[in-house]
Amino acid sequence: MKRPKLKKASKRMTCHKRYKIQKKVREHHRKLRKEAKKRGRKKPRKDPGVPNSAPFKEALLREAELRKQRLEELKQQQKLDRQKEQDKKRRLETDPAVELSNMESMKEEFGHCKAKKAKSSKQNPKRLYCQELKKVIEASDVVLEVLDARDPLGCRCPQVEEAIVKGGQKKLVLVLNKSDLVPKENLENWLSYLTKELPTVVFKASTNLKDKGKRIKVKKKAAPFKSEVCVGKEGLWKLLRGFQETYGKAIHVGVIGFPNVGKSSIINSLKQERICNVGVSMGLTRYMQVVPLDKQITIIDSPSFIVSPLNSAIALALRSPASIEVVKPVEAASAILSHADARQVVLKFTVPDFKNSLEFFTSFAQRRGLHQKGGSPNVEGAAKLLWSEWTGASLGYFCHPPTSWTLPHFNESIVTDMKWGFNLEELEKNNAHSIQAIRGPRLASSILFQSSGLTNGVIEEKDIPEELPKQKERKQEEGGDYEDVNTDQECVDEEGDEKSSDMSPAEEACETLPEDSQSDKQSAPSFILDKMTEEEDDAYDFSTDYV
Repeated sequence: MKRPKLKKASKRMTCHKRYKIQKKVREHHRKLRKEAKKRGRKKPRKDPGVPNSAPFKEALLREAELRKQRLEELKQQQKLDRQKEQDKKRRLETDPAVELSNMESMKEEFGHCKAKKAKSSKQNPKRLYCQELKKVIEASDVVLEVLDARDPLGCRCPQVEEAIVKGGQKKLVLVLNKSDLVPKENLENWLSYLTKELPTVVFKASTNLKDKGKRIKVKKKAAPFKSEVCVGKEGLWKLLRGFQETYGKAIHVGVIGFPNVGKSSIINSLKQERICNVGVSMGLTRYMQVVPLDKQITIIDSPSFIVSPLNSAIALALRSPASIEVVKPVEAASAILSHADARQVVLKFTVPDFKNSLEFFTSFAQRRGLHQKGGSPNVEGAAKLLWSEWTGASLGYFCHPPTSWTLPHFNESIVTDMKWGFNLEELEKNNAHSIQAIRGPRLASSILFQSSGLTNGVIEEKDIPEELPKQKERKQEEGGDYEDVNTDQECVDEEGDEKSSDMSPAEEACETLPEDSQSDKQSAPSFILDKMTEEEDDAYDFSTDYV
């Protein structure tokens, strides 16, 4: 049995060991001082205070004292709030009946707020899109319908074109954007086909623009076919400028089209700065936006067309922003794949020959490294990837123009009227120059695509179908938690901003015109003038806050 210790062990040590420890400590401190000397150790500077020669010294000291008092009061208030919350928790733990009474009072308090929110969110966002689109068409003297050069016919909406024709003295111009993604031969064929009906401009928007206020600078050594260089801007400028001189007063130009055709990118390219929001995802522009190009020309950005659900599966997959959510990804991508040339798809994506779409998605997923748990290929992920690449701005494919096509809302008199006021000879020269400047893909390396024809759209609010019950349940499940968390803040915002809620979303989204464009206000619509005057009054406040 081990003998218990009666006292603690002694801490005495030999002098040799003690001196050795002291020496090590001295060496360590010397090393630290040496490193600090190399780093250039800086002592914390003492606040010298306000010098006696400084002007308004007493006022500065008073402000500093008041600021210090406010901070102390804020700390005290936060401390009291924390104590109250702790007391409340203790009371709830001891007496559960208090919790029930508090819950009932909260329900009564926020019941009115939830009712208000239900009314505001009851309106379908598609209806708002229709309202904004109508306002853009009504306010415009010239309407630019942007078409994707890979499928121009599928990007035309007969309902919107008919509404513009019936609108009176409005001009409709077609803009072939993304023209660098199709072969030159195909682009020339489409240009000769479309110019028989309406004035058509070949365009390639710039993809590398800086934010608002920072102008883009193109280097002299840069080649004209680089992605950051805009092609067709001079031709469109001259066309609009010539019409404005013929028209005799300032004009408003509306830009319309289906999702992801490049409406906002065209405006940014004309302005040479990133004013409108652009991105890969569809339907980023939700409200109309007024952008002044100069004193005589003002351009208006608009939300995209609403696709009719009666269209074919391929039209819904390519032109509807919500198609990948409503329709299954495999179904949407299969519809796209069925209209493409299978041999060219195999060469483009470097996959083996396939018999059906499922076999292609399996090979495509293995090629791109898309796997699920266990190593099986992710077919749904491959379908989404194909859909995103096909609707994006990088994949090159083309469609052949129809041999003969007649639109019911266009006749010879309307075509002549639409071309009046434009210098078509100069436009033809500018288009030829733009086609030469663009370096498109070769015909053999592009994918031949079979167009589905005109895409029907919805411009009347009454024609918009109601949401399906499954879609409503999905939205409620996704947004339920978020609504509960932000209920308090929304109540405060709604009660404090009753006046601002009466303003339409379009008026809130309109940007102000500069002071040198005051002469344009006589020709501008009333709803734009109201917004212009309100924002001009607040221009000085925004500038001072930014500085």
